[in-house]
Amino acid sequence: MSDNGRRKAYVSVNIDVDEEGGVHPRLIRWENGVTFKIEKIVYKCRASSERVGGGGIRYTVLIRGKESYLFQEGNKWFVEAKM
Repeated sequence: MSDNGRRKAYVSVNIDVDEEGGVHPRLIRWENGVTFKIEKIVYKCRASSERVGGGGIRYTVLIRGKESYLFQEGNKWFVEAKM
């Protein structure tokens, strides 16, 4: 499933886990090693990706001043990457 030139891209994510077990993603790393710092978690909810399929917990995050979606799908993480 693909929309608007997007694809489902699995990424590595560095997270912090708080004392109550809450997960806080801090850094996204692409397979080529490029990293993106998550400046802020704007919103967190259960949702699916209408653009590329799949879903789970959707984090609306701020990266380089722009909002993006980061999805936690079980033990995996993905983004809606441009093709």
